[in-house]
Amino acid sequence: MNVLSIEKQTAIVAALTEGVSIRACERLHDVHRDTIMRLGVRVGVGCAKLHNALMQNLYVARCELDEAWQYVGKKRANVKETDGDDVGDQYTFIALDATSKGILAYTVGKRTSANAYRFLHDLKGRLANVPEISTDAWVGYPHAVEDTFGHAVAYGTVDKKYAAGGDSPEAARRYSPARVVDVVYETVLGTPKHISTSYVERQNLSLRMGQKRYARLSNGFSKKLENHMAATALYVSHYNLCRVHEALRVTPAMHLGVTDHVWTISELVNAALNGVVPEVTSRKIGRFTVIDGGAGNR
Repeated sequence: MNVLSIEKQTAIVAALTEGVSIRACERLHDVHRDTIMRLGVRVGVGCAKLHNALMQNLYVARCELDEAWQYVGKKRANVKETDGDDVGDQYTFIALDATSKGILAYTVGKRTSANAYRFLHDLKGRLANVPEISTDAWVGYPHAVEDTFGHAVAYGTVDKKYAAGGDSPEAARRYSPARVVDVVYETVLGTPKHISTSYVERQNLSLRMGQKRYARLSNGFSKKLENHMAATALYVSHYNLCRVHEALRVTPAMHLGVTDHVWTISELVNAALNGVVPEVTSRKIGRFTVIDGGAGNR
């Protein structure tokens, strides 16, 4: 990997962000899969740091939360008690801004109350205001939302009822969802104007299409949790900074005011590996534009 040119590194990362598997990338670019994997992990770790640095002091009107399932190493049926939490079922908690469609925060781990608290505290630390919040009806959310944002938050849940059949509701979420027969909207705290998780559920589809490790019913799953987390971080940064949203005509990061242009893959790789962040000359806060005047790298 150390002898790869920046052009080759950029081409490999571009392929990985378009849902190409590591072995397919090996065949396309004539680079050994171990080199590709090491590059992906390094860039992913750098993207996690980049996300932490850029996604701060955000003004958001409405936020949708959801979790995307995948497994690492082995499926649940093959997990042993001695395996620990790094293998088996893993969930990616995602907080999506309903306006900019930007991924504000994410957490990878088991679907536990502890990770829900960690996820929500990370989200709160990135926000400059308290937005409306919508989640599904998972029992881990209500107490975590209330303890993190307080009683004044406007918060509601969406509970989807699935048709009876051979698959359990849990299995329906992982593979092919069963037919939805009823949707119950419930106000949990405050008076939310909108209760919906439609945007973040659509984001889960983009995640599965754009990152091979999340593809269902394939052998593209991660073998190690750290590689899975790095791949997730790469996806998030590419989605926020490089990918123009078709409806918004700008990237989510531009709409949030985090950056003032569409990043290229080479800019993303350079920022992730070397910490070189393109200078932002202006940023939007609500309807207003603030001129930073040579603020330099963030």
